[in-house]
Amino acid sequence: MTKVKPKKHLGQHFLKDSSISKRIVDSVSHHLGYKDLLEIGPGTGALTSILKERYSDNLKVVEVDKESIDYLRSNLLLEENQIIAKDFLKLQLSDYFKEPFGIIGNLPYNISSQIFFKVLENRDLIPETVCMIQKEVADRICAAPPSRQSGILTILIQAFYDVEYLFTVKPDAFLPPPKVQSAVISLKRNTRKSLPFSEKLFTNVVKMSFQGRRKKLRNALKSITGNLTEEETHPLFFKRAEELTIENFIEITTFIKTNNNGK
Repeated sequence: MTKVKPKKHLGQHFLKDSSISKRIVDSVSHHLGYKDLLEIGPGTGALTSILKERYSDNLKVVEVDKESIDYLRSNLLLEENQIIAKDFLKLQLSDYFKEPFGIIGNLPYNISSQIFFKVLENRDLIPETVCMIQKEVADRICAAPPSRQSGILTILIQAFYDVEYLFTVKPDAFLPPPKVQSAVISLKRNTRKSLPFSEKLFTNVVKMSFQGRRKKLRNALKSITGNLTEEETHPLFFKRAEELTIENFIEITTFIKTNNNGK
């Protein structure tokens, strides 16, 4: 049997608790109108072995680690067309999926935020994501704005997805055990199709607001609001990022676009 050594530089912590694996797979919805499922970072196949039974040919996995790929081929007998031997962050997802598909995985914690940004970029193709991530990140993503736990991902993800914190996973469920607790969350596409301004502007507004989270927005966003006087400034600009809802951020971005041409 091919053995796989966890690699620190890939952020690998292999799930060894089969009851947790089943619980994660059971969390995938079957009512969102898609057939195909993509597992990110299958490693030693803790989820893959269950997913293969349930999804058969509708399952694909993306893995960058050669040892893991060899393991999946020799032990789980995945077909070559089911294995995408590449870095998920560099994939052109439309090359592999022409129809909507779901995502599942025990995500590498060191790149989980980048994975979520890629999911957002491809949200019209991805109606659902069920994943395990660092608990601290899960708490932020699932925070209900306004909240001190809110952050950049909270607003950007919840603008387009309904999020749910499913359950916590302790370190001893992994090999090697991570130094932090983990959590499984669910993202399901909401009904918002688009925003009344460029997503680049919205992302910039949200990022700048939270990067200066101790500042009031009129100071944190000064570089993109121009030279508006206090009377011309929107009332929400006198609040801090953590005091705002998603709709507040949309309102502020609309104001910036209208009064400053979105620059």
